[in-house]
Amino acid sequence: MTRQITKDTTLCMSLAARPSNFGTRFHNFLYEALGLDYIYKAFTTTDLAAAIGGVRALGVRGCAVSMPFKEACIPMLDELDASATAIRSVNTIVNTDGHLKAYNTDYIAIAKLLAQHQVSSDLAFAVRGSGGMAKAVTCALKDAGFKNGYVVARNEAQGRQLAGLYGYPWRPDMEQVQAELLVNVTPVGMAGGVDAQALSFSAAAIQAAQVVFDVVALPAETPLVQSARAHGKKTITGAEVFAIQAVEQFVLYTGVRPDDALFQRAAAFARG
Repeated sequence: MTRQITKDTTLCMSLAARPSNFGTRFHNFLYEALGLDYIYKAFTTTDLAAAIGGVRALGVRGCAVSMPFKEACIPMLDELDASATAIRSVNTIVNTDGHLKAYNTDYIAIAKLLAQHQVSSDLAFAVRGSGGMAKAVTCALKDAGFKNGYVVARNEAQGRQLAGLYGYPWRPDMEQVQAELLVNVTPVGMAGGVDAQALSFSAAAIQAAQVVFDVVALPAETPLVQSARAHGKKTITGAEVFAIQAVEQFVLYTGVRPDDALFQRAAAFARG
């Protein structure tokens, strides 16, 4: 039987510069599997303030926030959860009767994946990027006990600010940086972008690393992940990040936590 959408159906959504179908497929799969009267739709916008105003005014229950809106949306919100306050970056908005509260489930996903993949905190790391997701990654590394690493960012002001926030040095590039854990937190390698076929780290840096982590979710195997696997390196993918942070969003929106088997089915369906 086809699921019916009515005036009482609860809407959840996402805002991203380049929307994908991953979240849409993931959330809608779970809504149907659990018999929840919800629907999820991905959007982009050139007017962030109006979009956030629409979330409030139209009673949209939840809104996932992706690049480049994770920091820019903060002044438009009513309350920040501790997860968002700690890194001043938002990836989830929950609307309760017009009150918009922000969370950051990216941090939760990064922390879980570092533990699941048993990435040693003794490894020296290089985080490439300085935006909202880079904050989540760097904070998770700090909290996991990583003492040695670099924030590598072309934007000196943002790079220095992020590095200083967590007590790591900043570098404008990978020259003279030796890292056993590489983390890409830039759009390089993202499907549909101008750098979709590019590598965020050089072949030499990949060869020298032990673990390569790319937060870009689409494609599931970015050029960086493909190169790392070709060199026999342990990899962590953006698709893994997306699935874990998405299920945490799902719980915030619905109050329901799917069991692990159903989560794995939803993640596989979303990767499609």
